[in-house]
Amino acid sequence: MAETELRRRLVEEEKASESEGEKYMRVNESETDDKPTVNDDIAKTIGQDKPPDALDQALSGLPPRWKNWVIRGIFTWLMIGGFCLIIYGGPLALMITTFLVQVKCFAEIINIGYAVYKMDNLPWFRSLSWYFLVASNYFFYGESLVEQFGVVINRVDFLPFLVRYHRLISFAMYIIGFVWFVLSLVKKYYLRQFSLFAWTHVALLCVVTQSYLIVQNMFQGLIWFIIPIMMVIINDVMAYVFGFFMGRTPLIKLSPKKTWEGFIGGGLATVVMSLGLSYIMCQVPYFVCPIEYSTELERMTMSCEPSALFRPQEYALPQTMTTWRRILFMKETVTFYPFFIHCFFMSLFASIIGPFGGFFASGFKRAFKIKDFGDMIPGHGGIMDRFDCQFLMATFVNVYIHSFINIPTPGKLLQQVFMLRPDEQLELFHSLEDSLLARGILQPPA
Repeated sequence: MAETELRRRLVEEEKASESEGEKYMRVNESETDDKPTVNDDIAKTIGQDKPPDALDQALSGLPPRWKNWVIRGIFTWLMIGGFCLIIYGGPLALMITTFLVQVKCFAEIINIGYAVYKMDNLPWFRSLSWYFLVASNYFFYGESLVEQFGVVINRVDFLPFLVRYHRLISFAMYIIGFVWFVLSLVKKYYLRQFSLFAWTHVALLCVVTQSYLIVQNMFQGLIWFIIPIMMVIINDVMAYVFGFFMGRTPLIKLSPKKTWEGFIGGGLATVVMSLGLSYIMCQVPYFVCPIEYSTELERMTMSCEPSALFRPQEYALPQTMTTWRRILFMKETVTFYPFFIHCFFMSLFASIIGPFGGFFASGFKRAFKIKDFGDMIPGHGGIMDRFDCQFLMATFVNVYIHSFINIPTPGKLLQQVFMLRPDEQLELFHSLEDSLLARGILQPPA
């Protein structure tokens, strides 16, 4: 009897331990289902850089290193040529291009999130990410339209309502998305859903906000849009060239192909070439004039008398340098465009800090075991692979303009005045008239 009782207890304990093990396995499986997966399937899902078959066959005789050099060079010049054509198309073409690039960059970032968190069984969640993109663009680009086209907007019956309540409407759109997200939560996928929700917001911060700043820079004059973009392009190309031919010393572990030789050579080339490009553009009003709406012509204009920033100015030199220049029968002062000073500081940022946008992107890609954000541009990868430094540069230029350049102009103030109600405009007119009379600037009527 004692032996039988002992056996029965052993059997019960084994069953209990098995049930606890099964329960533990079920919990673990449930937790695993809700965790992100990082493996080689992500690269297959989003696509990686691969040259066109025809071009790959034509260059089959070259070593892989030189083949990549040629392919990268071909498509670099094609992109630069396309960029020049878009510049020729004017501000509207540039704004549309900026918007399209923003959408594609967002798609590339968010697709990595979908591949990591595998949300295919929740179809509405993909729609939710794109809804937040639409809501963000409505807010940011609506702000630009209100600021730049206030006169036109007030002439259309229903638009003043949208202007007055623009931020309220934008907030309501976000709240709708927020409620939609909460209602879409599924118990089994809480971790994935909240992770992708955060992923979407970080993507919006990195992409939509920066593209809005790029457009804001453009309204100050195309030179504030083109020069920073070209600085990043020049730095990227020249760092690649110097690194390809002279690179020996690794720069950073996040990006093993980057070298100190490429970093320094690209930086020096960026400063010199940017100043040369600025010299050419400062002489063309099309590039230096702010983009403003003309009430007389009823269209956007880019014709003006260039400001002092874009006119040659004479500068005195220190006494020592002045003495030497006198001995060498040279002019004691130097003449150059004041914009050169700003160009120099922007080129330093593009050369020293700008590459860290690329290093950040490299670290991001390594975290998810991918080489590129996509496969749209042969030899380069995705659109985001080429614009990772541009967004960082856009923020700096916008901050720089508002800190050192941007001053109120009559055109900008008038845009704000026309947004007021007629009685408010009349009150402002009389206040300004009284002030001018009190200071003796305006003579009282006879």
